[in-house]
Amino acid sequence: MHLDHFTGKPTCIHGGRLPPAEKRRALQHDHRLRLEALARLSAAAARVGIGTDPDDDLVLWESDEIALLAEADPLWHELYESARAFRELLPLISLEDFGFPAGVEDLLAECGSRLRPISSGVEATAFEAKDHSIYKFFMPRSNGRIGGTFAFRRTEDFALVADASDGSYRAMLEKFNLIVHLDGMPTEVLGVTKNEGVLVTKQTLGKLLAEGADTSQVQPAALIAIPSRFLRAYRDHPRLYFLDGKPWLVADLHSKNLVRAADGVLRAIDLLAAPLPADLVAKEPLLVDWLARALHDPTAALLRPVHDDEL
Repeated sequence: MHLDHFTGKPTCIHGGRLPPAEKRRALQHDHRLRLEALARLSAAAARVGIGTDPDDDLVLWESDEIALLAEADPLWHELYESARAFRELLPLISLEDFGFPAGVEDLLAECGSRLRPISSGVEATAFEAKDHSIYKFFMPRSNGRIGGTFAFRRTEDFALVADASDGSYRAMLEKFNLIVHLDGMPTEVLGVTKNEGVLVTKQTLGKLLAEGADTSQVQPAALIAIPSRFLRAYRDHPRLYFLDGKPWLVADLHSKNLVRAADGVLRAIDLLAAPLPADLVAKEPLLVDWLARALHDPTAALLRPVHDDEL
């Protein structure tokens, strides 16, 4: 068993070496369990009248904070148990675990000798460790939001217009799950820092593509082109993906978010995604019909085939 150099917890990621298939399947399982645990916690919080949007307070909650209320009634007991179960899957960690000084204000400038900064963007700052594994630190905003997602609206010209918007911790965990489902770079969620709310992941190292390289023809095979009459998305390469039978918009798999793995395969390291809104989809019968057919046939045409005797 290999242990992570910073957290001391088991890890399957070591530099640029791809974990074996069974380890990657285990990562999928971990991501699913984490999302299910967060859904259970959110539902339990709602039942006792605690709002969960944005969800930063919920994600940073320590179960001990409500231990005394656990015996009050079944609803509070369920909240306590669900909080404890979620914390096991998303532990509270510290930036000091990764060599940052206490009270760090600039991750790039104060990363210490064990991490080498390699990039910094709107969502995250990425570092390479001495074993060549990639660590990403996703910084929350002052409004409790973190990362990105899509907000959908309907117009006269399009069934769906997708605008990039501030995300949530749930949206971030869903993104990591999607990356693994798309056979992207193996991604572990290490935890979230209690004081700052920084979400920390670990990812396999890959070789960067040339700046501005055209990736329109090398999108993951599971992604489906969306007819332009249905969707307007102001992001690169918007595509459809079915996760557990539910349609998602996946985009932004441009040259900076695809890398070449050790096996020569192009794999996603980041993306932007959101589930298609069922209420807006339902208002466009043609879209409803196409999605139903695309679920079973990714090559489904925009219009359902009509036999000659029906003309």
